[in-house]
Amino acid sequence: MVFNREHSRFFLIAGPCAIENREMVLETAAELKRVCSDLSIDLIFKSSFDKANRTNVSARGIGMKDGLTILQEVKDSLSLPILTDVHESWQCDEVARVADILQIPAFLSRQTDLIQAAARTGKVVNVKKGQFMAPWDMQGVINKVREAGSEKVLLTERGSSFGYGNLVVDMTSLVEMRRLGKPVVFDATHSVQKPSSQAGITGGNREMVPYLMRAALAVGIDGLFLEVHPNPPAAISDAANQLYLKDIRPLLEQAIEIDKVVKNIK
Repeated sequence: MVFNREHSRFFLIAGPCAIENREMVLETAAELKRVCSDLSIDLIFKSSFDKANRTNVSARGIGMKDGLTILQEVKDSLSLPILTDVHESWQCDEVARVADILQIPAFLSRQTDLIQAAARTGKVVNVKKGQFMAPWDMQGVINKVREAGSEKVLLTERGSSFGYGNLVVDMTSLVEMRRLGKPVVFDATHSVQKPSSQAGITGGNREMVPYLMRAALAVGIDGLFLEVHPNPPAAISDAANQLYLKDIRPLLEQAIEIDKVVKNIK
């Protein structure tokens, strides 16, 4: 995977928030690959075997062993690179046997041992910028990865806390993070979350995803992150912000047009 894309089309990280079952994951991955192949977009498939960062006890996913088995099947059957979350340092080596990119969740973005354990696997590390962090704070993340002997890091914007139960996206954050010299990804679906807004469960507004996506592409980003599900209202996690799988093609077609103008891609 090459992420130096100053004059190249954005890459896409996409998939359902949580691994709920094998059939849903394979269906989603196959359709995403079909669409991205048609549109010449490099796809990285994303789904999580555990959703550990939750306000209340709730459905978390299928677990690491079964989840990695399903992700390995996606990788083998569809020849797709894989991204998934790690929450604890001891998980990194095992997850790295399957995943091409290890993701550090936003709430764990200051956890030095976790970041460095992920970096020491030799895999790319995608760090979600914490809702409580300034964009220039991500230089510290880069330094931690570098201290662990790696330069393979992606920086992802996913909104900042704005009072209780609300996030905002400062588009200048994308500019500031790009100045740090690492690829920058915009997570459009998590950026429309309403944390703990539904009696302790995260809500959101997927209708706002296209607007934030367009704004981020106009600023200039290297990658786009979208969580996609065949039936979002039935999802066990982030039901209010995941996109419908059937709607992904026209959204990406629009994204390509904006990206072409901003990057002067012929």
